[in-house]
Amino acid sequence: MRVRVRNINFWYMLGADALLIVLANYFSYFFRFDGNIPQNHLEIFYNSVPWLTPLKLFCLYFFNLYRGMWRFTSVFDLINLIKASLAASILAVLAVLALYQFQGFSRGILAMDFVLTLVFLGGYRMVVRLYYAKNVAAAALFPIRRGGGRGRKRVLVIGAGSGGERLIREIQSRPRLCYEVVGFIDDNPLKINRMLHGVPVLGRLDELPEIVKHHVADEIVIAISRVHGKEMRRILDACRATRLPYTTIPGISEVLDGKISLEIRRKVRYEDLLGREPVALDEREIGGYITGKTVMVTGGAGSIGSELCRQIARFGPKALVIVDRSESGLYDTELALTARFPGVAITAVPGPVQNKWLMDRVFAQHKPSVVFHAAAYKHVPMMEYHPWEAVFNNVTGTRCVLEKCCRHGVSRCVMVSTDKAVRPISVMGASKRLGELLAQAYNCQGPARFMSVRFGNVVGSVGSVVPLFQKQIERGGPVTVTHPDVTRYFMTIPEAAGLILQAGAIGSGGEIFVLKMGTPIRIADMARDMITLSGYTPDEDIEIRYTGLRPGEKLYEELITQGEDVVETRHKDIMVLRQTDCLPLDALKGRILEMEERAEAGDGEGIRALIRQIVPEYKPAE
Repeated sequence: MRVRVRNINFWYMLGADALLIVLANYFSYFFRFDGNIPQNHLEIFYNSVPWLTPLKLFCLYFFNLYRGMWRFTSVFDLINLIKASLAASILAVLAVLALYQFQGFSRGILAMDFVLTLVFLGGYRMVVRLYYAKNVAAAALFPIRRGGGRGRKRVLVIGAGSGGERLIREIQSRPRLCYEVVGFIDDNPLKINRMLHGVPVLGRLDELPEIVKHHVADEIVIAISRVHGKEMRRILDACRATRLPYTTIPGISEVLDGKISLEIRRKVRYEDLLGREPVALDEREIGGYITGKTVMVTGGAGSIGSELCRQIARFGPKALVIVDRSESGLYDTELALTARFPGVAITAVPGPVQNKWLMDRVFAQHKPSVVFHAAAYKHVPMMEYHPWEAVFNNVTGTRCVLEKCCRHGVSRCVMVSTDKAVRPISVMGASKRLGELLAQAYNCQGPARFMSVRFGNVVGSVGSVVPLFQKQIERGGPVTVTHPDVTRYFMTIPEAAGLILQAGAIGSGGEIFVLKMGTPIRIADMARDMITLSGYTPDEDIEIRYTGLRPGEKLYEELITQGEDVVETRHKDIMVLRQTDCLPLDALKGRILEMEERAEAGDGEGIRALIRQIVPEYKPAE
């Protein structure tokens, strides 16, 4: 209230409203008596205005009519104005009834006063809104003729829904953007030939080439917030047929405040072709175990780890401890998070997770309540050539983190696993399977809750084929694919990180959660799509070359193995494996200590032989 009292605009608004309330009340008498107000009713007017005006101003204040900015007056403000006017009228009626029993008062005047108050106050706010949106009003009164002004781009918008509506409002309210929307394209037959903010829906998507020719468009903007991959491919095919440049607007997940602007439009990316529905998270459940707690993320400078840090910071932890062996990546992550979340105490710790002394010191100093273990080597062929590094980082490192969680009273630990742990043929996949077994074994020791989350590839992560293909396309090709039939599961990095947090909330300990990855995608098809999105023709402009499967690679990945059974959880995108008996921790640790000795000796075959003893489903590729 103090801030508003000191704001001179508040007093301007209050004075204008008071004057309009008096005028509304006076004209109620004027219209009721056809311009000839009797003397006794003039006296009632003079006696009632001094208390009726403050009453109405109080109701306006109570319903937050002075907290908004009139230049952005909306339906929400109109609803509040109706509530305030109705409340004031009811209070006025009760006051007149209590004080005068309606003796000498006209009921018609009270009804007219309610209507005129709405008209005067609402009209005044709309005049202010129109003043600040002068160019929108001008566009409606004096439409720009075909061809537009000098330097203005003529834009066709695909999608006459909520995204398109917000986009055209943004363009109309900001003339410096120099864009003119000439029409919408939408397949909904009920929208054809209708108008949206004065702009017509010109036709269907299959009519796009003819519409472009007839309306002389310069650019196409895709403004559809949710679209499946197959439909997005159809849209892109139609856009390419016009030979015009095309872009898309970010989804709500990319623009958290919901603002959609033509200034932040971007090129269509491969993630758009996945067509995955936005993940709905139970934020209250996630906040229940993160808000106000100290949280540690290992591998926090990596693709998944850094996104986990960003999403965790949104829930207001007491402190966030980030551990990673990459010094430069850790520095960049810490810098970005500190700037974005100044209220969260962020500590960056450089070093490998298998360093027992370092981990013991970090756990003792920061006392984390929740740990997300995302540190791992993930490059399959590289780990085939250097299996001891997979043991040091993925097995020894995991054992060290889990052991410190038990020793230092961590309440919950979530380990990030992979679909390559299912019937592994690679050392990397087998090392992650060993991590899952270790998490289950330590969970049986109690009281900390240990769980694993298993999922496939993430688009755009370090080591993903998407950045590789992008670099190859930029060089002019060829784009290399290992095998024509190789398939992989894909999801986006934010989606994977969000579901990891959700799984951590669901878990009671010992579970292996499996994220629903949708339909596996042929890598050859992905290569073709990315070449096309870059404006080239596959096999003509840029060659696709098949190089053969690399060491440790499968034709296809699985999310569950033979003998495993999954059941649904309360979240539609997360499944869980049925609980199995955990391996005895002492026996498991004994085998792993032996494996570490062979890793120290650089004995790759000895490592593989020991893995086969612990993980019977491990079948090394020849």
